[in-house]
Amino acid sequence: MSNETSPQTQWLRSYYFVRGFFSVAWIALALLFGGQAALASLLLVIYPAWDAIANLIDARSNGGMKANLSQALNVAVSSITTAAVILAVMRDMHAVLAVFGVWAIVSGLLQLYTGVRRWRAYGAQWVMILSGAQSTLAGGFMITRSLGTAMPSILDIVPYAGFGAFYFLLSAIWLSVAIHRKANAGG
Repeated sequence: MSNETSPQTQWLRSYYFVRGFFSVAWIALALLFGGQAALASLLLVIYPAWDAIANLIDARSNGGMKANLSQALNVAVSSITTAAVILAVMRDMHAVLAVFGVWAIVSGLLQLYTGVRRWRAYGAQWVMILSGAQSTLAGGFMITRSLGTAMPSILDIVPYAGFGAFYFLLSAIWLSVAIHRKANAGG
């Protein structure tokens, strides 16, 4: 069985679709309820918590936490970020944006590493590698913005989530095309 049609490749495709659709739903809710402080705070906490859960599920589906050190670290980082966001929303949005910025840098580097590692086994990971690199850059931008005088809002996080959704959905589509081509080639 080839890598393009393996159960693991099928899993990655489904996983990327779920991650992408979650981000799209989160963005829609942020746009609808971002002006309501309590709901915006809840959404800000949910985002890194979901990332921790998703990375945990993915790592377990790909050989376990020991076999996926970068994802195990991402689970820890996203869990710590969730707690930090809870504390930051009690302070102000500058603190929240700074927390998201640090998280974007660290998780972006871990995603970059995971993409490189998976490329060897499954291919079609260039999108996730690009996403990890962009996440790292976005984190620096968020930290810079968090030091400004203008009060940030959840809408400052929406583009970050939007690019994440785009990259996850593009990865899912890319793997779908690869699976379809392999199936039609008789392999």
